[in-house]
Amino acid sequence: MKLLLVEDDHDMSRALSRALTHRDFVVTPCADGIEALRVLREQSHDAVLLDLSIPGVDGLHVLQRMRAAGDTTLVLVLTARGSVGDRIAGLNAGADDYLPKPFDLDELVARINALWRRRKGEQDAVLRCGALSYDTAAGAPYLGEQPLDLTPRENALLRALIRTPGHAVARDQLCRLVFEGDEATQGDAIDVVVHRLRKKLAPSGAEVLTLRGVGYLLRDRGTDRPTGSHWPR
Repeated sequence: MKLLLVEDDHDMSRALSRALTHRDFVVTPCADGIEALRVLREQSHDAVLLDLSIPGVDGLHVLQRMRAAGDTTLVLVLTARGSVGDRIAGLNAGADDYLPKPFDLDELVARINALWRRRKGEQDAVLRCGALSYDTAAGAPYLGEQPLDLTPRENALLRALIRTPGHAVARDQLCRLVFEGDEATQGDAIDVVVHRLRKKLAPSGAEVLTLRGVGYLLRDRGTDRPTGSHWPR
């Protein structure tokens, strides 16, 4: 696996790079957020090990810019910021996992490998909800055996929701995924895409629900109520 290590502590960066190289990873180190964003634009990596407290552009903003640009590279946040609030901020910004410092090298390697297995499983999977299915490798939705005709934004919305049917996806996260970092997009624009997708999913047995103050979720109409306490009235 090719790893981008974003860490401004030079001693830690050298030690981690050496240790991970010995574990058969290919490591590209960089020391600040501006350099990290440049490297991400110019090179592809399988995963990013990202410290939050870096100069130039801090790690949280690096992560937000990645996701806003549609970069889905795996991101494992490594940081001394260990509070629950910091972990939530990182995960909400699009991190795939979070490991507080100090950490054990074996645990780090295990986390990287687990993320990679999960990503490969997602890429090979066909996701289902009711009569609706989504071929993640092809990026194609189906109603029964027939392709479902969706616009790119409707397709992006469905792809985000069908990964976790029955569980809410935050509104701001969906906006980033659907509108690909268009910061000028008004917040209610996602409602328009949801409305259009609902109509197209009507024959499938799957429906998009709004959970007030939380976000949206996809569920099979034949199932019980979704996870969460904000059931729409």
